[in-house]
Amino acid sequence: MRLVDLRGMNITRSSAPSFVPRVSVGVSEVEAVVSGLLAEVKREGSAALIRQAKDFDGVADVQLSVTEKDIRAAAKKLDRGTKNALLESIRRVRAASEDSLPAASRTEYHTGGSVATRYVPVDRAGVYIPGGKAVYPSSVVMNVVAAQAAGVKDIVLVSPAQDQCEGQIHPSILAAADLLGVTEVYAMGGAGAIAALAYGVAEIGLEPVDVITGPGNQYVAEAKRQVKGIVGIDSEAGPTEIGIIADDTAHPEFVAADLLSQAEHDELASVVLITTSHELASRVEHALTRRLSATKHHERAGVALMGEQSGVILVDSLEHLYLMANAYAPEHLSVMMENPEDVLPHIRHAGAIFIGPYTPVSAGDYAAGSNHVLPTDGSARFSSGLSPLSFLRSQQVIDYDKAALAQIRDAVVTLANAEDLPAHGEAIEARFSDTTEQPTES
Repeated sequence: MRLVDLRGMNITRSSAPSFVPRVSVGVSEVEAVVSGLLAEVKREGSAALIRQAKDFDGVADVQLSVTEKDIRAAAKKLDRGTKNALLESIRRVRAASEDSLPAASRTEYHTGGSVATRYVPVDRAGVYIPGGKAVYPSSVVMNVVAAQAAGVKDIVLVSPAQDQCEGQIHPSILAAADLLGVTEVYAMGGAGAIAALAYGVAEIGLEPVDVITGPGNQYVAEAKRQVKGIVGIDSEAGPTEIGIIADDTAHPEFVAADLLSQAEHDELASVVLITTSHELASRVEHALTRRLSATKHHERAGVALMGEQSGVILVDSLEHLYLMANAYAPEHLSVMMENPEDVLPHIRHAGAIFIGPYTPVSAGDYAAGSNHVLPTDGSARFSSGLSPLSFLRSQQVIDYDKAALAQIRDAVVTLANAEDLPAHGEAIEARFSDTTEQPTES
């Protein structure tokens, strides 16, 4: 990993982002490619999806609709150990999701009238489960359980067909869908799948959804960005990130193991250590070298570790450490410092925060109970991780009778006239006019 030595430098909130390791992606190129793929699906429907499956996934003549029979068959083949692990993950994620549900509220004014806030789920949600270099039944759990906790009735799952699975979705993903009772599943991936969820594909019975959630590569993230406004999205979750802030009390083996756990996802994974200790940085480098040579996916992990999006940032004060952590705003932030709870007030920007040496990020990836669908590429500055809130809309319900309306009559009319919108005020006055027939109040 490259070293970014900021010791002795005057780091400010405005300058800190310029020191953060970031991958240089041809954004305009990605935008153009994705725009074309979305247009193809909108124009051609299933024909475009079949062609894209061949071009990008190497699957010829894919069957886009997955039958309930195929879903159940995959579930029957799931080994007991994986099934039990998924059930444990479901149990914990469901408990945390249900506990996070917002409570309805109602404000009663002493002069009369009330404003209530209620939370209503969307009718239909589409969840995207990535394929490619790894298989993610855990992402089925994270997306579907959050939607179910919110009360969504119709949940649609899409995931790429895989050549090594005879042109079908990986069976572990189908098995996870079965465990959660999801029966509407389609074999499609990438930007085209996002288009299908947003626009619908009538010839295969896929109706448009209201919200699209789930992680993916930069093309999936860009596709979600482009359909936002037609549908809601959770966040722009691209290649994975981990940031670790550590002092000289951190265990170098733990730090190295956690960095490597995220580097194995993808060559574009971003792994960053921010520390005040040069000695720790050196020991972590040695541990990484040893662990990398022994890990299964050492080739892609090695590319990620050496990429421009990764690095070790050395600072000479806690103030600068916090500045750099917030500037990075990582998907996952691990706090390996003495008294890690004291660090929390200084951290504002992170998708999820993992406290202490025995809360590794991989626990959150699978079975800690937290959700692993999180904002990436610095978007944790303004967006949140997946939760039931991603599938809920807040609605205010306003209830005034005539006596209560009279209490705000003058204020409304005055403000309406101040904004030169007199009909607003007239709508109030109509209710107090002697010439207006008054409805009977209940």
